[in-house]
Amino acid sequence: MFKIMTRSLQIPHFLYTDTIDFSELNQVRRALNTHHSTLDHESSELPKLSALPFILKAVSLSLSAFPSLNAYLDTETDPSKPKLIYKASHNLGIAVDSPQGLIVPIIKNVQSHSVISLAFEIQRLSSLAKQNKLSTSDLSGGTFTISNIGSIGGHVVAPVIVSPQVAIVGVGKAKPVPSFNEKGDVVRKEECVFSWSADHRVVDGATVARCAEMVRSYLEGLERMMVKMR
Repeated sequence: MFKIMTRSLQIPHFLYTDTIDFSELNQVRRALNTHHSTLDHESSELPKLSALPFILKAVSLSLSAFPSLNAYLDTETDPSKPKLIYKASHNLGIAVDSPQGLIVPIIKNVQSHSVISLAFEIQRLSSLAKQNKLSTSDLSGGTFTISNIGSIGGHVVAPVIVSPQVAIVGVGKAKPVPSFNEKGDVVRKEECVFSWSADHRVVDGATVARCAEMVRSYLEGLERMMVKMR
């Protein structure tokens, strides 16, 4: 961690935050958890669906539209000629709090996963992390990182990019808040703050804002995400 963070803090970060309404997402996943026996999967022991597998899928779909956020910046091979290497696979790191401290196992090829298979993979990696049994393969090859700090607490964070990646998003804790609907009536919403950090040498603010807006549109309108999934 000392070496990685020392190198990462040499990156010129910029921060972008966005608030996402989790009301529909939480309603859908709670309904699925209640009726999980109706879901078709090779295992009858389905994990409880948290918001994280939906977030992973929404981020992956958005990275397909904004590939510069799913890339490596190589400044070491030839320091005089930095290279931006676009990655075809969405290997998303998820920060996990383990007995050994914060570690970041990697879910490979998220673009090819379903929400259910992502939930199984999260469960598998979290279990291995708690047992200190993650392999080198489980911890390497990440192309983008999601720090789910909201599982502990907090709302807005300033996540540190994991070099040679060029972006990271921190997900805060969803909380109920009063809001106005289209008719001007006060309604209950469940809001969550997403905090994006990006390498300003590679990515501009407008690109991150558009990607963040796409993630928000998928999570607030799951039907849009459903029709985009393969």
